[in-house]
Amino acid sequence: MRTLIVEDEPKNIKILQKFISDYLPTLEIVGEAHDAESAENLYNNLHPDLMLLDIQLREGTAFDFLDKIMPVRCAIIFITAYDNYALKAFKYSAIDYLLKPVNIAELRAAIKKVEDKMTYEKLNVQLKQLLENINNPINAKVALPTDGKLIFVNTNEIIYCKALGTRTTVHSLNNKVFTTSKTIGEFEEILPEKTFFRIHNSYLININSITKYIKGRGGFIEMQDGTRIEVAARRRDEFLSRFYT
Repeated sequence: MRTLIVEDEPKNIKILQKFISDYLPTLEIVGEAHDAESAENLYNNLHPDLMLLDIQLREGTAFDFLDKIMPVRCAIIFITAYDNYALKAFKYSAIDYLLKPVNIAELRAAIKKVEDKMTYEKLNVQLKQLLENINNPINAKVALPTDGKLIFVNTNEIIYCKALGTRTTVHSLNNKVFTTSKTIGEFEEILPEKTFFRIHNSYLININSITKYIKGRGGFIEMQDGTRIEVAARRRDEFLSRFYT
């Protein structure tokens, strides 16, 4: 695979060069870029099969670069030491990334994933949503892998998530229900903790969608779609504290 490295730190470029030289014979480095402008020029001239793309570049970010080249015609592996907000946007969009410092096992796994199942059509859908989430975090949408495709739902429209073994059903406005391959634990990690609360092992609820709380040992809540959910007794005090300052 013809590989373009887009990275602004020389030491990280050397690490990637050595990894590719010593362990990744299917990759050929065809160019290196340190900023968004040079990355765009090399991408257009070299037509790489793969980009190893750092997020923070000199005089700009990878998002500035991606805005100019969409739709992309190569695979991308993101490498970043970026802040939690950006990482959340990646998770929302179901896009994988590697955190610095990169190790060879993680890089190999990422490349294998690219070689096995990446399609440009799917990647561009994910990148488009990533850029929208970066630019408009208030209306961020999360990717729901279902039936071999990705459905994007605004996080504010999710009423609750229910565990279904290793899968999860996502219940949203207008009585829409999606069965996804993500676990409820993955949704708990991804969805904003200020808005979503794990009320029970099997339920992650949107606090803004609660219409009623009924007292009891743990109590029950009623959601805006009429669903009544038990509050685990051990979670009751933490749950109720969300409503008091």
